[in-house]
Amino acid sequence: MLSLLRRSCPKLRLKPGYIFGYPGPVTTRRQYAFSTATGLYGFDHLKTPKGFRRFVDDAIERSGELVAYISGMPSSAEIIRAMDEISNTVCSVIDSAELCRQTHPDREFVEEAIKASIRVNEYLHYLNTNHTLYNAVIKAEQEGNLLTDEAHRVAHYLRLDFERSGIHLSAEKVDRVNRLSIEISQLCRQFNQNIVNDPGTVDIFPASLIPRNLHHLLKPIYRSASVVSKDSWRPGGTMNEKGFRITTDPHTLSCVLQGAPNDEVRKMAYIKGYSVPHANLGVLDQLVASRHELAQIMGYRSYAEFTVKPNMASSPEVVMSFLLEMSKMVKPSADEEFKKIRDFKREKCGQQYGDLEPWDEAYYTAMMKSSAYDLDSSVVASYFPLPQCIKGLKVLVESLFGATFHSIPLAPGESWHPDVLKMSLHHPEEGDLGYLYLDLYSRKGKYPGCAHFAIKGGRMVSETEYQLPVVALVCNFSASHNSSTARLNHWELETLFHEFGHALHSLLSRTDYQHFSGTRVALDLAEAPSNLFEYYSWDYRVLKTFAKHYSTGESIPEKLVESMQGARKMFAATELQRQIFYAVIDQTFFGEQPTPPTSSIVADLKRQYTSWKHVDGTHWEARFNHLLNYGAGYYSYLYAKCFAATIWQKLCQEDPLSLTTGTALRTKFLQHGGAKEPSHLLSGLVGDGILRNFNGGMVPDISCLCNEMKLEKL
Repeated sequence: MLSLLRRSCPKLRLKPGYIFGYPGPVTTRRQYAFSTATGLYGFDHLKTPKGFRRFVDDAIERSGELVAYISGMPSSAEIIRAMDEISNTVCSVIDSAELCRQTHPDREFVEEAIKASIRVNEYLHYLNTNHTLYNAVIKAEQEGNLLTDEAHRVAHYLRLDFERSGIHLSAEKVDRVNRLSIEISQLCRQFNQNIVNDPGTVDIFPASLIPRNLHHLLKPIYRSASVVSKDSWRPGGTMNEKGFRITTDPHTLSCVLQGAPNDEVRKMAYIKGYSVPHANLGVLDQLVASRHELAQIMGYRSYAEFTVKPNMASSPEVVMSFLLEMSKMVKPSADEEFKKIRDFKREKCGQQYGDLEPWDEAYYTAMMKSSAYDLDSSVVASYFPLPQCIKGLKVLVESLFGATFHSIPLAPGESWHPDVLKMSLHHPEEGDLGYLYLDLYSRKGKYPGCAHFAIKGGRMVSETEYQLPVVALVCNFSASHNSSTARLNHWELETLFHEFGHALHSLLSRTDYQHFSGTRVALDLAEAPSNLFEYYSWDYRVLKTFAKHYSTGESIPEKLVESMQGARKMFAATELQRQIFYAVIDQTFFGEQPTPPTSSIVADLKRQYTSWKHVDGTHWEARFNHLLNYGAGYYSYLYAKCFAATIWQKLCQEDPLSLTTGTALRTKFLQHGGAKEPSHLLSGLVGDGILRNFNGGMVPDISCLCNEMKLEKL
């Protein structure tokens, strides 16, 4: 699953809270839920684009008050509360600016959000290298007996995060770390902007090369063509020949590679789609070099070591050992699948066309699945109109957690687009649990993928008030050419459920401190809930509760779901092998030896870790934006696949929609966010055996995933 968890406020590990007895404004449940504020996301400041400037000013002013308060060395508990409020204040700006930058259609709002983000990140350097704050955190950690377990854990990780920000370094090195951090942020922004600015295009003539069911995705174009008259005495003329322009953004490219019968069309689309934006090759090389230099200044051998050390894996060596184990396990099955695809192509095209090319994979695997299981993607999509899929999310929370989603009217100015919906997650005994924005339709200039964005984290703001989490799910679904309502392909439904898993992690979190709210967990635990909820998108017992035909209202047939499940398993080893390859690339780019030019190593690793050839001139990594937020952490998706398989089989599979199952998920896992050790959360949920110690780190047990995929465990 290549959707992205937006890890909110990534640089600031100081994360916020009201200090009991300390004066100052507090955002409470009542104030947020019933406020008449009309600013973006409910923030008063954001009624206009320039409101971001005041938003930053006030955040810096409030943080300054809290820094002054902490410098007086109050009690340990008050130090941690104050630190957490600083984080809450600053992260509210950073997270809202990030969401605005990625989704707002008004360019002025986007530009002001970018400026706000830059200003706050510069201020973070001051906070993260402030020795007064660092000494106060050390004091709080050493007096740990005065704190709750969660507060002591916050103190411990705050100290580590200060040290990971270079507070122990000389002034010269701290300044260099700061400049590198700013440079890295700018490179990441440029990488994403290049993807939006240069999606790539291919012009196809004649139009007859494109099947009719793809026409709605493409732009008709025309060119002049000579015409020879039947009457030899009449001069030839010209006419406009129709063709189509393929914009090779990921969604359109996927549809073309899967649905275009013509080899040359697929080849041209593949090569263009996986060679743009060319400018990102240089950006990526700079990013790798900057991260490597930063890690070395910090005393690490590589950026991979810097990233992995705080996580369950603990070292790149543990990660690579895990990836190699997975690679060896999956290779025989992936090789066999490759041969089946090649043989199928030869059967269809003849032996002379028997070489299997990368642009063949999606087309022939789709054909093989359709042939084996009589599947038609348009028939499948007819059971998943978007409003019914949203109903599916409501079914999940009601069945599992006894809660309901209620649609809430958006106040004037709160929304950034007319398509945006807002819902509250409400429990009959506990009241509102949190708020969810849904921005699900594709539009020009919008973040191109699917992602979960935090806006506010949950935290205790007083003995009686809790700041409720606020999040947004952003997707890019398109309405079909003959409907105003999107009908999702099943992979889109799976993506929606994946992102919803992240949202539930945030919404159901009930940590005392924002520092550990929701998805603010170890990187290699963060994807476990989202991968678990993918299983719900495949289970007939779940699908029959909401998947209804858009015109007849008929529930999805069980036989169709069985066919979908069978098709899913046909090339599961190939897909797993691809994810292993991505994770190896990620580890290699950010490994001990800086690797620019990064493009030079991709071909060798593809041959080593997959059954497929590399196409010269293509650079898929140029828009693989997981290298930004998940730099040296992409392996966490594979950790999550293993964890999710174990949780599903041991806890959920027997009765996936039971309140008992949901209560266990919530009380033993989701509500704790990052407030407990990941290994304790996982073991507490399903018992021993879900992970094991290895070479100083923790690796998942792969048995359940092997059983699911019918792979032989080595």
